[in-house]
Amino acid sequence: MDMIPALKVPQRYAQLYRKCLQRTGALDQRYSIQKHLDGTVTLPILSSSLAQLDPNTLQRTTACDSLCEIVLIQAQLSKKEKAKSSSEKLAEALRDQLSSQEVSWNEDLKRDLPQRWQRHGDLVLIGEDCFTLPPWKKMGSELWSTVALELGAKRLAQMKRISKDGFRTPQAVMLLGDSSRVMHIDNKIRYEFDITKCMFSFGNITEKLRIASFNCRDETVVDLYAGIGYFTLPYLLHAGAAHVHACEWNPDAVEALKRNLQLNRVSDRCTVHQGDNRKLSLEDLADRVNLGLIPSSEEGWPVACRLLRRDAGGILHIHHNVTSPVHSVDNKLQAGPATNTDITADVGDDETRLLQHTLKGRDREVWKTWAEHTASRIAGLLTDLAGGSWSTHIRHIEHVKSYAPHVHHIVLDLECRPL
Repeated sequence: MDMIPALKVPQRYAQLYRKCLQRTGALDQRYSIQKHLDGTVTLPILSSSLAQLDPNTLQRTTACDSLCEIVLIQAQLSKKEKAKSSSEKLAEALRDQLSSQEVSWNEDLKRDLPQRWQRHGDLVLIGEDCFTLPPWKKMGSELWSTVALELGAKRLAQMKRISKDGFRTPQAVMLLGDSSRVMHIDNKIRYEFDITKCMFSFGNITEKLRIASFNCRDETVVDLYAGIGYFTLPYLLHAGAAHVHACEWNPDAVEALKRNLQLNRVSDRCTVHQGDNRKLSLEDLADRVNLGLIPSSEEGWPVACRLLRRDAGGILHIHHNVTSPVHSVDNKLQAGPATNTDITADVGDDETRLLQHTLKGRDREVWKTWAEHTASRIAGLLTDLAGGSWSTHIRHIEHVKSYAPHVHHIVLDLECRPL
């Protein structure tokens, strides 16, 4: 196994260092970030960046009370790189099988293969935008057996669409295998659910890790959009919340949530409220309210304000998709490989990175503007619903993920206190 350079840091600071390495272009994203038993994390580094990387400077500018060092680790391909290899193997296997049935391989068939998928134990979930062309039908059930084999799965399912039933129920179908129940272990938390009835978001892992780092001892937390326990369980198992009220209106998600509370042995510290959280009878009890619904949790803001303790207030974690405006320079940077090459030739790599950094700064300004507007709205709601005067303070804005160059899932940590 090849050895590669990496930055070794404490796990609690891993996200800070990762973002710093990404910002400077030093993170080698071909390889996986690795967690170790001693409580450290190793972040793969591009060999070409080693000369410019000073651990002491990184430590001072990122987390001055932490330790970091450059080490050599065994290379582990990232999921993206593994997926690329699996895609190539899948294409070769299917090309051979179609050739045996006198079907000519072409670029349209290659583009009709799955480019990404989700793995849940021995089950792989592929998207709806693949295997749409007529030639695949000639292979019959052999198609799904081959796909599963090349992707290293025993069971195969396909996501068709998200239902418009108000519950965001996934409409997935099993292609190979009988049982649609899966078990997913994430940061030592067990999530069990039916893949055809409930969703699981891999993209929220950074936010779940952040919640796990909170100190919620002696706190009462309300999770207004609990799902199968994405955030409820980290609050209970890692953040140490005294009690969590978990609200969810999808009956299938509620069933999975109750099961997951039992699996993780925290049922005694959680009350599940099934139904529309806008009709929740609770009020004046929460130290912290989690509003984990996107694209917007705005309908839950009045509920959250009523839930906060009126004597001491608390913290709201407000999720939202924020859209940044498109700029002319951004159009050039996002136009594709040819345009990127032209820009690099004209202004050089350093200036290209500067332009990209400027655009990220503009995104953050948009996030800040939204956060300030939201803080003002919440202060008004608190005065109207809880009485008296309230102050709101933006403690932190966390970027969770981006859906497109201009659509960003962020979380606003808003501290609310009575005056």
